[in-house]
Amino acid sequence: MNLRSYFVEIILINSLSPEFMALIPSQRKKVNKLMDEGTIVSYSLALDRSKVWMVMSAKDTETIMDVLASFPLIKFMKPDIHELAFHDNVHSGFPHLSLN
Repeated sequence: MNLRSYFVEIILINSLSPEFMALIPSQRKKVNKLMDEGTIVSYSLALDRSKVWMVMSAKDTETIMDVLASFPLIKFMKPDIHELAFHDNVHSGFPHLSLN
């Protein structure tokens, strides 16, 4: 399967409401799972907690939309998806080391 990289900018709505706050643990669990699987490459939250930025790996934008729809906090999110030509980071060129 040929995966592409996508930049996803999410505006958070009512991020201080009790319902939003109650869903944060399940959201983090979902994000951690997707990061372990390699679907989410990076995940950042603005200091004022108004936006989330992610780089995601998927075959197409429909797949990204399906992943976002599975987020516990989706009803508080307004996403904007952009396909990337590439995504580099400081760790992309280094192999993972095993200490065993």
